[in-house]
Amino acid sequence: MSGEGILQLFGFLLPAVVTGMVAFYFFKLHTKNEEGRRRFLLHKDTQKNTLPIRLQAYERMALFLERIAIASLVVRVAPKSADKNAYEALLIKSIENEFDHNLSQQIYMTDECWNIIKAAKSATVQMIRKAAMSQTDSADKLREDILTQTMEKDSPSATALSFVKKEIGNLW
Repeated sequence: MSGEGILQLFGFLLPAVVTGMVAFYFFKLHTKNEEGRRRFLLHKDTQKNTLPIRLQAYERMALFLERIAIASLVVRVAPKSADKNAYEALLIKSIENEFDHNLSQQIYMTDECWNIIKAAKSATVQMIRKAAMSQTDSADKLREDILTQTMEKDSPSATALSFVKKEIGNLW
């Protein structure tokens, strides 16, 4: 093959190679866009199905926080006897049962929100224990002391509930 034949062969191959590279680039770009579109549609469909479940989880945790709020807790859970220690244990057991009942909801919310809910639960239990350490001698007096203590401070449940509401607002 002569130099002219090689040049002619190169003249035929160059457009074919350039055309092949352009076709490969556009095929790769198209494939990437299709993958992104499929991922978006899958995410959209998943979001449509999971959003109601997530909202239900937040609703349940809002209900939990309302139920363990000191004011509603001591009204809802009446002492069964005059023993203040028994009443303290009953209140704490009620909080723990409520928490255990809603434990699975954590998978539908952020770690930060779940940690705030756990902190509110722990703070509420600590408030009850602190009130029980007073010189109170009856369950009814303990009930009054617990309510008096909470009137002076913001409820841990109220703080956590406002965070839950804020997080639900971020879902939209």
